[in-house]
Amino acid sequence: MTEKRNTAIFVNGGAGRTISSIPALEKFKEENPDDDFVIVCEGGTDFYKGHPDLFNRTYDVWHKNLFQDKLKDRNLLTPEPYRVWEYYNQKCNLHEAYDIAINNKGVRELPKPTIKLSMQEKMTGKKLIDEVKAKTGKDKIIVFQSFGRGTINDNGIIGDPSGRSFEAENTVNLVNKLSKHFGVIFMSEIAIEFQKHGVKEPIAIPQNIELRFWLGIIEEADYFLGCDSVGQHMAYALEKPATVVVGSTYKENISYPDAKNFDVLDMGEGARVYSPIRITMDELSDRTNEGIMWMNDKIEEVIVESCLKGAGLKKDDKKKK
Repeated sequence: MTEKRNTAIFVNGGAGRTISSIPALEKFKEENPDDDFVIVCEGGTDFYKGHPDLFNRTYDVWHKNLFQDKLKDRNLLTPEPYRVWEYYNQKCNLHEAYDIAINNKGVRELPKPTIKLSMQEKMTGKKLIDEVKAKTGKDKIIVFQSFGRGTINDNGIIGDPSGRSFEAENTVNLVNKLSKHFGVIFMSEIAIEFQKHGVKEPIAIPQNIELRFWLGIIEEADYFLGCDSVGQHMAYALEKPATVVVGSTYKENISYPDAKNFDVLDMGEGARVYSPIRITMDELSDRTNEGIMWMNDKIEEVIVESCLKGAGLKKDDKKKK
């Protein structure tokens, strides 16, 4: 007779992957009520904090005596969503790929990730939004994340070899255009001195704050604009309207084109080559996708129009109302 064992599920990668794992883990708990499972977080437990069902099951990978106390007698499961057939063939998104890898039920409808903000996180967000409104004189606030995790800053030369981020020049242009209508909060570890590039309006660039505080900021903001990175996953979980621009990655995989409050604009359609990240090393695809996010003025205007429409503004709405 096969011995019944509980499960330890390992979740690795960045914050976006962690957030995307939540619906599948919720389903695992629902469908396996007798499994006293634990979650081993190789990238940290932050985005499970406050979750009513999952947080008490989470452990950092460096937790003292983790193997002896929690893992030795459990089955170990390390789901890799990028290695799910439906994912690398654009049949599912990251949430669904986690669900297939963990629960093996095929592509199915899933709830949004459950994110619970603390009072401090909410207060931090409201305080910053109020400050930006006061300083800019704008009623509508937009959070703009133009750079993903792969972006490199080499002595002021900024670029993303993975083709997932906005180009630095387009970032400056978009901030300049958006700041005529919104108070702009720039979500980035790379600070840009926008005034030196001709941006006249004040731009908020919070630095050295924990990622979870960005949840509070995005929740309090009116709109989100971003690339293939963590901010759009936060916006989706918080049901914040957003414009997301993708390049080297497929919108069917990494974003939410079917969400009613998301406008996903695809820079790479018909031009990109799928990069088999976490499957093989493929230099050719990365080289092919370099520069795929470069935009001319017309494309920048399409993005601005998307943001204005999503936030309920018109192009002549430049002053506080």
